[in-house]
Amino acid sequence: MTRLNAMVILLCLGNAADTYAETKPPQTTAAQLMSQPRAEDEQLARLVGTWDVVATLWPAPGAQPVVTKGLVAERRMLGGTLLQEIMRPARASKVPDFWRIDYLNYDRVEGRWKYVSLDTRFPVSVMPAWSWGGERDGKLTLYFEPLGFVGFGKEVEGRLSRSDMVITRPGPDRDVKQQHFIQANGTGTEWLFTQYEYTRRADHP
Repeated sequence: MTRLNAMVILLCLGNAADTYAETKPPQTTAAQLMSQPRAEDEQLARLVGTWDVVATLWPAPGAQPVVTKGLVAERRMLGGTLLQEIMRPARASKVPDFWRIDYLNYDRVEGRWKYVSLDTRFPVSVMPAWSWGGERDGKLTLYFEPLGFVGFGKEVEGRLSRSDMVITRPGPDRDVKQQHFIQANGTGTEWLFTQYEYTRRADHP
């Protein structure tokens, strides 16, 4: 085989490879597959809109509840898989201004829900939480990292607390979030610490 013939054969093989690469269907990567919207993302998308919120706080086991009305939460989807919620006092409310922001997402790779919240009312920093798996009987339970809660007195307690967030949806236009606390004070007492009751506004279906 002459040198010229060899070059011609290599050139033909190269052209054939290029043609095959062009006609071969593109392969979907695992990252692309896991990023495609699924049923959990559609479930989150149905929560988009404006919600009126009533917040109730029980500072300690058996304490009288502190009820705060006149709050509003704006929910929107980010990237098709992440639900963002921003809660603030409504414009006509006399509640002192604050921001409470949280994000909820279903991690398809790990097979569990992930959640994080930020609240300017308390020095609690960023609070991440995870579920053990999916929803069970219409209830989603997320578990926070332990935190040193500042307390409500004049002195910083810094007492280690464990907490969860239980989310239920009594109807398409109603949501309830309940956070339970267990403080590291030797009693092991669990109590309902915070409850948020959401009602979707009719003008934001």
